[in-house]
Amino acid sequence: MKKKITLVALAFAGLATPAMAQDANTAPGGFYVGAIGGYEGLNVESGDGSVSADADSAVYGVNAGYDLSLGSAFVGVEGEISTSTGSTEFPGSFTGAREGLEANGQYYVGARAGVALTPGIAAYGKVGYTALDTKAFTSSGSLSDLEENTDGLRFGGGLQVQLPGPLEGRLEYRRSKYNDVADADFGDATTDQVVAGIGLRF
Repeated sequence: MKKKITLVALAFAGLATPAMAQDANTAPGGFYVGAIGGYEGLNVESGDGSVSADADSAVYGVNAGYDLSLGSAFVGVEGEISTSTGSTEFPGSFTGAREGLEANGQYYVGARAGVALTPGIAAYGKVGYTALDTKAFTSSGSLSDLEENTDGLRFGGGLQVQLPGPLEGRLEYRRSKYNDVADADFGDATTDQVVAGIGLRF
């Protein structure tokens, strides 16, 4: 009889353990890959700071990274490649050689850290290095396009949600600032992005 009770107790313990682990606020861990897409706002200042220009566009790309779970918190590294279609043009009163700037590919590598809010939902922040491919142009086409790469800093944060199976979703805001863009006619460029993503965790 004692043996039967022990076996039944062990069986119930085996069934209860996964449920207890699922109910616990455990942060995500392991490798992941994913895709992101959303909105980008681009702001560009002239080199002398006299004028600025804005543009709205879509942004989309892919990311990958690794998170180390520390119980209810996690730390990780992440990389991303994305592209957008933002193109700005300074007012006609601007006398610079090239008055328009187009933002193309963006590259990011950085660190992130977060904490589990509820079972399956985590909040996180991120910061790291970013680079931006740009093309400076004239509306009249009087000068050849000037293609250049500039670097800067990105920071942001978001929410991450566990979906069925190995899938997870995220909603994220991030801001990137680039200095001395393209040539002497351009000063700083800033991008503000709100993106949604879906990923696969291993």
